[in-house]
Amino acid sequence: MRWLDDLIRIPGTRIGIGLDGILGFLLPGAGDALTGFGSASLLFLALKRGVPTVVLGRMVLNIGLDALLGAVPVVGDLFDVAWKANRKNLELLKKYEADPEKKPGFGDYALVGTGLLLAVVAVLLPVLFVLLIAGQISSRLGER
Repeated sequence: MRWLDDLIRIPGTRIGIGLDGILGFLLPGAGDALTGFGSASLLFLALKRGVPTVVLGRMVLNIGLDALLGAVPVVGDLFDVAWKANRKNLELLKKYEADPEKKPGFGDYALVGTGLLLAVVAVLLPVLFVLLIAGQISSRLGER
């Protein structure tokens, strides 16, 4: 996962840039889709190793935020460099494997629940916006 988040170090800093940020900048949309395969492979590895659902949910939330905010041109690429969803997910996987008996806490469930709620809102808001615009257009056409 180092390739996706920390392939190249910026000289004189502790900041790394990986393929996620580079390809996302060079190939908007397509670069993010390509690096999404790496994110998905880590998720499938966690699933194969029996990681609890709430940990998988946190991983999906990290990937979702990376995809959602990473899709914004330029700002999203800067977010990719800072967020490092793949590193976060690898740390979650290692943390679970170090102590497989550890049970998820309230904070884990709250984070996943919030992520699910945000996902629902992210889907519904554009639909509501389109319906609102369509209603406005329809009412304007009806006035003529």
